[in-house]
Amino acid sequence: MNQTQTTDYQTMQELLAAADAEIKMPKVGDVLEGSILSVGKNEVYLDIEGIGLGVVRGRELYDESVHLSSLKVGDKVFASVIDAENKDGNIELSFRQAGQERVWQTLTERMKNKEIIKTKILDANKGGLMVEINGAVGFLPVSQLATEHYPRVEEGDKNKILEVLKSYVGQIFDVQIITASAEDEKLIVSEKAVHEDALKEKIGKLKIGDLVEGEVTGIVDFGIFMKFGDGLEGLVHISELSWNRIDHPKDYYKVGQKVKAQIISIEKDRVSLSIKRLEPDPWLDLIKKYQVGQMVQGKIVRLMPFGAFVEVEPNIFGLVHSVELSNEEVKDPSEVVKIDEVREFKIISIEPAEHRLGLSLRTVTKE
Repeated sequence: MNQTQTTDYQTMQELLAAADAEIKMPKVGDVLEGSILSVGKNEVYLDIEGIGLGVVRGRELYDESVHLSSLKVGDKVFASVIDAENKDGNIELSFRQAGQERVWQTLTERMKNKEIIKTKILDANKGGLMVEINGAVGFLPVSQLATEHYPRVEEGDKNKILEVLKSYVGQIFDVQIITASAEDEKLIVSEKAVHEDALKEKIGKLKIGDLVEGEVTGIVDFGIFMKFGDGLEGLVHISELSWNRIDHPKDYYKVGQKVKAQIISIEKDRVSLSIKRLEPDPWLDLIKKYQVGQMVQGKIVRLMPFGAFVEVEPNIFGLVHSVELSNEEVKDPSEVVKIDEVREFKIISIEPAEHRLGLSLRTVTKE
C-alpha cells in the first residue's frame, strides 16, 4: 500500500469513526422522539431521525397520554426502546413504558421543586394513607401527617388509629413528594413537609423556660399533647404532668381542657413541655425529715423483677432492690414481700435531685 492509499484509508476510517460517534445507537429503556409515518390498527411506525425506523405494536400502543384515534402522520411522539433491533431490523418501541418514564420524571421534578400538590385520599391502612399523583399510587405515612390530622389515640390502639385514618378517605390534602423512585416504583409523600419551613420559623422563636398556654389536643398512655401559640403542639410526658404519681393521664385531663406549661426541651420540630415544674417540688421538703440510717414504716405498692416499691408516705416512695430484700438470694420479690403489706425498712440512701430513696429490708430482718 503506497502513501496515497494509506492516507485514503486513514481518511475513510476517520469518517466512519465520526459517523459512528454522531449516530448514537439506542439502548433498551431510552426514550426517543420520532415522527409518525403510519398508523395502523395494531401498529404504529415512527421515523427516528438519524437512527432508523421504529415500530410500536400490541399492548405497547396503549398509554393514558397517547390516544391512537388522535394520532396523525407527521405527529411528534415519544416512545421507549424495548428492543434495539427486532427480527425485521427495526427498533421495537413502547408508548406505555415511555408514559411511565415521563410520569416518574415529572414526579422527580415536582419533588426537587418542593411543589405543594393537592391530592385525594384514596384509602387507608394502619400505617398511613394511599394517594395518587400523576397516575402513580403513593403513600402518606402516619408519621408524615400534619398536626391537625395526626391520630391521638389512647394507648396507641391500632384499630382506633385505623378508624381515624379511614375518616380522611375522600378528603383533599396538601402534600409534598419526599421519595420518587422509578426503579422501585416507590412514591412517598408528606403533609408535614408542606408546613416545615413555617414550623421551623415558629419554633425558632421559642426558648427553653418559656411559659405557654393552650389546650389538650390528645391523651395517650405516655402523656398529653398540648396545642399552644400559633398552631404549635408539644408533648407533656406523663412524668412531667405532676409531682404525684399518675397511673394514666386520662384520669386527670380531658381533650379541650385549658392548661399552662413550661418548655423544657426543643429538638428540631419536637417541643417537650412540663406542667409539674410550674409548682414547687413537694418531695424536696418532705424528704428533709428523713436521713440515712433512719428506720421507717412503709407499704409495698408495686413488685418488679428487680425489687419492690414502697410508699413511705403520700408522695414519698422508696425502692428496695432485690439484694436488699433478704440475706438470701432472691429470685422473685414476691417470695419475700406482698402487695399492700406494711413492713419496717432502713433508709440506706437519699438522692433528692433524682427523687430516689433507697431502702433495705434485710438489715432489719432478724436472722
